[in-house]
Amino acid sequence: MSKLSKLLLNEYANAYDLSFKKQYSEPKIYDAGGDLSKRWYVYYSFRNPKTDKLERQTPIYEGINTIKTFRERKKAITILCESIKGILESGKYNPYTDENEFEQSKKLNIPDAFKFVRELKISAMEETSYKDFKSRITQFEKWLLANGFVNRYINTVTKKSVINYLNEVQKKSSPKNRNNTRSSIGTFFQTLEDNEIIEHNFVDKINVVPTKPQRNKTYSQKQDEEILEHLKQNDKVLLLYIQFICFTILREIEINRLKVKDVDVLERKIYVKTKTKQLKTKLIPQILIDALPDLSLYDPESYLFGRNGFGMFWDASESSRREHYTETFKNTIKIPFKLEKNYTMYGFKHTYITKIYNSLLENTTPHQAKSELMLITGHATMSALEKYLRDIDAVLPEDYSKHIQKPNNEIS
Repeated sequence: MSKLSKLLLNEYANAYDLSFKKQYSEPKIYDAGGDLSKRWYVYYSFRNPKTDKLERQTPIYEGINTIKTFRERKKAITILCESIKGILESGKYNPYTDENEFEQSKKLNIPDAFKFVRELKISAMEETSYKDFKSRITQFEKWLLANGFVNRYINTVTKKSVINYLNEVQKKSSPKNRNNTRSSIGTFFQTLEDNEIIEHNFVDKINVVPTKPQRNKTYSQKQDEEILEHLKQNDKVLLLYIQFICFTILREIEINRLKVKDVDVLERKIYVKTKTKQLKTKLIPQILIDALPDLSLYDPESYLFGRNGFGMFWDASESSRREHYTETFKNTIKIPFKLEKNYTMYGFKHTYITKIYNSLLENTTPHQAKSELMLITGHATMSALEKYLRDIDAVLPEDYSKHIQKPNNEIS
């Protein structure tokens, strides 16, 4: 081989490295077919120096799954994938030499883990939802620190530890409170998993205990008519507030979030903030449009329902605004009408869903009626709607006396 050939071979080998084996696979995106309820991530393989084989590495989430809209999550995960690709191409990262250092850097002690989640969630949740969430996980943090978890990492908390805490909550309060606490702790650990601070959210595997909830009673037709007539004469603001529950099937807290600008009469749409700050769109039925005041007279940024009227600025928390209307309902309706504890404003939701469903049944099959009703109530599945209808006794059988009565009218 000539000297020139040797020099050329060496130069070519240095530039291209003829013995080089690609150390990683191209990063790829898993988006669960666009399903936002499932976890999305970026995955890739890296060559293990011990086996000399490309081996799949830990999926990378980096908070992607906290994004709740398809477009924004798709955009974010695309950027994440390109960023990972850039890091791998730079040759600055090798999971088999850097992993131990990386694993140590992402460990958080108990206080830091709770602080991390609180700071993320305060901007992602509505005020009332965040207040409840913060209270529950802060109590859990205090319990951990009082029960041997001082100076320990969050990934040392086990499923058994959480179960022990939930058992204490149930003993001191109720199964319902225990289940709500479980939900908040589950959200806490899911946030840590989404940010790769822990490997797995085990709270999903902790059972929900059975409860015996007290149902908000459905109003009879007579009660409904008398209450609405009373409100027409005495409190038109509370009347419209209840009509929003009746005709849009919104929750009270959602109604309290409404601003004048959220009610589009021309398009017949209401834009409602959920507890995760997402907007959902609801149809305004004509019966409610007819009941609305002239909204052009009010500031678009004011609350639709103020302290003493429509379209008012109100410097109070969501929970305070809701409690104001609950107290007003108590003084205006519950006490004068001598209603039992289980009669609440929420009961009007049951009342009007029952009315709508029975009206639909007059001209169609039960399945078709439920399919149309799902669009109104917002239930995600038919089984969830059917369970709800059973729970509120929306459908009762016709008189079945003829099936148990003898021809001579004697009871068998």
